[in-house]
Order: sequence, then structure tokens, then C-alpha cells
Amino acid sequence: MYCPTESIAITTDLPAAMTMEHVLHMAKGGGETSYAKNSWLQRRALLETRPLLDEAVREVFMALSHPTMTVCDLGCSSSENTLFFVSKVIETICRHRRKLGAGTEVVELQFFLSDLPVNDFNHLYLSLRQFKESVAAAHEGETLPPFYIAGLPGSCYERLFPAKSVHLFHSSYSLHWRSQFLHGLEGNPNEGNIYIAKNTPPYIVKLYQEQFRNDFLLFLKLRYEELVFGGQMLLTFLGRKNEDAYSGELNHVYGLLAQSIQFLVEEGLVEKEKLDSFNLPLYGPSVDEVKAVIKQSGLFDINRIELFEHNWDPYDESESDHVDDPLQSGINVARCLRAVMEPLFARHFGESVLDALFDKYAHNVAGYLEREKTKYSIIVLSLKKG
Repeated sequence: MYCPTESIAITTDLPAAMTMEHVLHMAKGGGETSYAKNSWLQRRALLETRPLLDEAVREVFMALSHPTMTVCDLGCSSSENTLFFVSKVIETICRHRRKLGAGTEVVELQFFLSDLPVNDFNHLYLSLRQFKESVAAAHEGETLPPFYIAGLPGSCYERLFPAKSVHLFHSSYSLHWRSQFLHGLEGNPNEGNIYIAKNTPPYIVKLYQEQFRNDFLLFLKLRYEELVFGGQMLLTFLGRKNEDAYSGELNHVYGLLAQSIQFLVEEGLVEKEKLDSFNLPLYGPSVDEVKAVIKQSGLFDINRIELFEHNWDPYDESESDHVDDPLQSGINVARCLRAVMEPLFARHFGESVLDALFDKYAHNVAGYLEREKTKYSIIVLSLKKG
């Protein structure tokens, strides 16, 4: 689930013509390491935010002054989660129409599924017939609102729609990704790291924070232009609990990954320069950082902003502070992260080292979870165009 912009300056060894638009996408297909098979963490976020989605859909539906309701999923990717979101919007509309009674005017639904052009749209398109049949079966005996689904290749950091044409934007697990690789990292100043670590120079942390502010401000301005008056957005993305950028939960996740790459360097499988020249183009903000950008934009009212947590292992739903099977949890975490990172890492470090890299990462995560059970911090944000 990515949405970076086309205009990129690359500070890794990627060829100058190779932008993030070419390398950022989920692992394609339906194999064991694919995103389609390893996206339960993202599904859990959709389930967690379902009440807020219901509320946004209901309010937009009630305020409609047009027979068509346009909904866009930004960073849709290509797993079952994409169509799960579509089904929940349809379900909410049906439920609300039942409450209003038989005389309620029928609304047509236009869904746009948007992601970068390298997204596996074919996987989505091949699923549509079965999806429509399953929706019809789930609502047997009920008149469904007519709905239409279209793919929309493009970046969420650029204009995608005509002015005042969209009623609801949704984005899940996308907006922690930045629009570009960081500028100003020549000379390996973040040596041995791929994200913010304890020994990352403060000015690099500031670069990450400034990139987030600039990207999110641009995102808000673009969506404001595209939304109708009273239109809404529901945004879910990785963040952190504390204000200190050195204390973020993602620091631990990617610190263990950096250690795994360092192991490959020591084994002679990866050049040290490859590690030192790589910095992940993402950032997990705090809730206050998010609020500050929204306030700076002056464009949206905040309906709700919350932070919730999920275990690193998406299949561990316990509230216990203890991990029952660290080895299996390590494997689960590694598979989920590989499904997201594989194309980017294959392009930079080489496809031949991926198995060794994520095997080592699973081992490192297991060792960490034996000592401490850690969770992702996830920000969910509901906004309304005033």
C-alpha cells in the first residue's frame, strides 16, 4: 500500500531514472511470500477501524446531493483487503437504507482503487467477478445499490481527480510511506542503519520529520481540492506513541532488519556500501505531529484521531505480555514484512539474498520477542472538509 510521487531525487545507488514509483509495490501474485498471502496485519487494521468507516459512510450518504457517491481507496494494493473495504462500504449503505425505509432513493456507488502503476492491478481485476457474486450472495433478497469498480494508477502525492468530485477517501497502511528518498544523506551519515536508530544524527531525524510534514501537507491540500464540500477521509497509518522520534516502535522493527543486513555484510553476501547507502523512505509520526500539520493546513476538521496497537505477530491476538512461541512469531513477522519490503530490497540488495536476509530477520525477531513483547502503534484519523 504505497503512494509516493513521481518527482524523486534518489540518494541510494538506484539508477537516476529509477524512481520510487518503479520500486515500491507489494510482493505480487499469490505465492507464499506474496502480499496476498501475508496481509493479515493490514486486515486487522481494517477491522479495528470499521466503526469509524461506518460513521463516515453514513454521514456522507446522508449529505449526498448527487445520485452517485464516489469513493476512492488510496494505496489499495491487491489483496483481499481491498475488496473487503469495498464490501464494507456497500454493507453500510444497505444497512442504512433499511433503517430509512423502502422509499429511500437508490444511490449508485463508484469505487476507484488507486495505487502506483506497478501495483498488481491484474490480481484485483481477476477477483472482481467472484467478488460481485459473493456480495450478491451475502445480500440475497435485498436490492443492492448499483456499484462500479475501476482501477486508478497514480500517486497520492499528486492530483488524481477533478475538483470537488470525490465524497470519501480511504487509505490504510499507506501514509507512513514518504514521497521520496531523503536528500542530504551523502557520505553515509546514518552508517549501519536503515531508519532512525539510537546513533542516528539529530539532523537526519529532522530530515525525516520535515519530509513527513511536507508530504502530509501536500496530501491534505490535494485531497481538499478533490473532495466535495462536507466530504470525508478515513486514514490509517503507522505511527508512534511517544513524542521522542528515537523511541518509536518502528525503530525496533527496522533496527532488527538492519542487524540482519549487517549479518549478510559480515558473511560477504552484501557489500557494506549497500547497507550504508540505504535509508527507508518512511516515517512513523506521533499523534501531535499529525495534529500540527492538520492545523497548519487549516483545511479539515478532525472528527476523530486515535492511536491503537497491534502485536508484531498479526496472528497473536492475545493481550498477554508474553509471546507463547517466539520462533513462530518471528517467522510470521518476517513473512509480513517481506511481503511489503521485498521489491524494494530486491532492487537494492539483490534478489538472491532475500531468503537469507528474512531467515536471519525471523531469528532476530524471535530473540527480541523472547525478551520483550512489542506492538505496532497505528494512528487512525477521520477528517471532514469544512
